[in-house]
Amino acid sequence: MLFAPLSALASTLLPHALEPSEDGAHDLSHLQRVWHNAQSIQTEEGGDLEVLLAAVLLHDCVAVEKNSPLRAQASRLAATKAERILQSLDWQPARILAVTHAIETHSFSAALTPNTLEARIVQDADRLDSLGMIGVARTFYTAGRMGSILYDPADPTAQDRGYDDKRFCLDHFQTKLLHLAGGFQTATGQRLAQVRHQRLKEFMEAFIDEIGVK
Repeated sequence: MLFAPLSALASTLLPHALEPSEDGAHDLSHLQRVWHNAQSIQTEEGGDLEVLLAAVLLHDCVAVEKNSPLRAQASRLAATKAERILQSLDWQPARILAVTHAIETHSFSAALTPNTLEARIVQDADRLDSLGMIGVARTFYTAGRMGSILYDPADPTAQDRGYDDKRFCLDHFQTKLLHLAGGFQTATGQRLAQVRHQRLKEFMEAFIDEIGVK
């Protein structure tokens, strides 16, 4: 069952979870993976599962493209919409605040600090999906959608230029992905992140080797 053991709650929230979008990096499968990550962390760290599921399902409820000037505001926009949704479902104000705080602070672009256990878990769970092989796949998928090329053929590893991850997909590993593992909020998240970080490094090393860079 989708989003077990809270499938009934999921059925209520899923119609509000995703706006129409062609972004396959932020779709139902992304929500499923983030929920799996959140459960894995919650099993060891604790936390309110209902708050976690609501935050996971609604954290991308406003679709903002990666190259949009509104990107840094995406999590705030999603939190505002989630507040309206949960109010319409008669959630208590304190629980709504717990969900919206987790949504607003989950985003890397927003650069906000999560102050509750649930918010820390949601941030970790979402960032795990940017690491490992899933992170590699999502990075190249998004780069293709945004019109980037794989790497700079004249200087693939940016030895004599600044990084430009809007033009070159490989640069995104250095501008963001390889820095994510150091910012996890929970001990469990940190442990899981290190495993995926190592996979990310191994992929990048193999990629560079295959394109002939010494």
